[in-house]
Amino acid sequence: MSTPRMPRTPRPTRALGRWFEDLPVGTRVEHALTRTVSEADNLLFSTMTLNPQPLHVDAHFAAETEFGRPLVNSLFTLGTVVGITVLELTHGTTVANLGFDRITFPHPVFHGDTLHAVSEVTAARASTSRPDAGVVHVRHDGFNQDGVLVCSAARAALMRRRPTGQDA
Repeated sequence: MSTPRMPRTPRPTRALGRWFEDLPVGTRVEHALTRTVSEADNLLFSTMTLNPQPLHVDAHFAAETEFGRPLVNSLFTLGTVVGITVLELTHGTTVANLGFDRITFPHPVFHGDTLHAVSEVTAARASTSRPDAGVVHVRHDGFNQDGVLVCSAARAALMRRRPTGQDA
């Protein structure tokens, strides 16, 4: 007797992000999603990426530094800030990240900080090799709960064009 299985048909994917045409230069998005960073987030990310930096993973060591407590791993901060932007910007509409540039961390992030993000399109052009896509350059700025800039990054992404027959 065989176990019934679901048919292997592709699941319909609803794109929640914006199409290339929806991202002209100057588009600014204040993202609704926020994320409070926990100690577990920082420890898990640091250990999974093989980063034994005591400033991130050793509370006693960090207590003796000028910060007085552990700092959140900056690459976790970057990933979180970019992740916050996905739902309202690139969910289902991006083909690939082409690169990141000018990444800065002007202020530390600590356990318990809540991050939010603002994105701005700084450049956009049609793809020269893919007629169904365009390249969009976005600056992502991440802020803590006090409105202090904690991360800024320029990102280039290959974005899908709106499928024929779909309205804006």
